[in-house]
Amino acid sequence: MHESLRSYALLAGRILLGLIFFLSGLMKVMNWDQTAAGMAEKGMPVVPLFLTAAILVEIVGGLSLILGWKARYGALLLAAFLVPVTLVYHNFWAFQGAAMENQMQHFLKNLTIIGGLLTLSAAGPGRFALDALDVSRSPGQLAHQRETVGAAR
Repeated sequence: MHESLRSYALLAGRILLGLIFFLSGLMKVMNWDQTAAGMAEKGMPVVPLFLTAAILVEIVGGLSLILGWKARYGALLLAAFLVPVTLVYHNFWAFQGAAMENQMQHFLKNLTIIGGLLTLSAAGPGRFALDALDVSRSPGQLAHQRETVGAAR
């Protein structure tokens, strides 16, 4: 893939992946009571603690991807977060008929998002990212980064 196209594809992918988490975190803040009630229905203990943690992970992780700041770590954080969320909220095996199909679609969608996050963590954020503007790196570190990016192609 041409380097310019690769850079734009990574930017678009980061923004699209990051937006779903960032907006989900904001919606949890705006609908705290409803979200907390839903978590309690699922049998979650210490709902205020877990809800606060979910909001922080989604907003910080989402912004990390969107801005390309520590995006590899943000992608891994979000992937790890999504595993228990998927197992608890989209347990399709506990449903029948149309409800099972619906939950299975959400389950598979989340697995697909995890795949995208893992791919992003491996590929890195690309050149249109705050990480690419990190002026605190020494010339040797920047040369190593260029070699690493070149080797990844």
